[in-house]
Amino acid sequence: MVTKTAAYPDIAMPPGEFLAEEIQARELSQKELAKRMGRPINTINEIIKGKKAITAETAIQLEEVMPEIPARFWLNLETDYQLTKALINKHNQA
Repeated sequence: MVTKTAAYPDIAMPPGEFLAEEIQARELSQKELAKRMGRPINTINEIIKGKKAITAETAIQLEEVMPEIPARFWLNLETDYQLTKALINKHNQA
């Protein structure tokens, strides 16, 4: 019999934390990033705080501003974050 064991992180890191580090490294403000993306500053702030998800549209806009980081990377960060949160919630309910 094969037993399937998966290791999952016990902490969910919002992709906005990586975004905050990235814009700081590029010496961009949230306001400047929002302007370049054509988005309201509160949207960027909510993503950074983990209150708003990175959508496919947002991921494409981020790639346009930071072409070295593909849209797929941003979406994968968001997916991993949402999955980890769900797994933590499931574990805490057990």
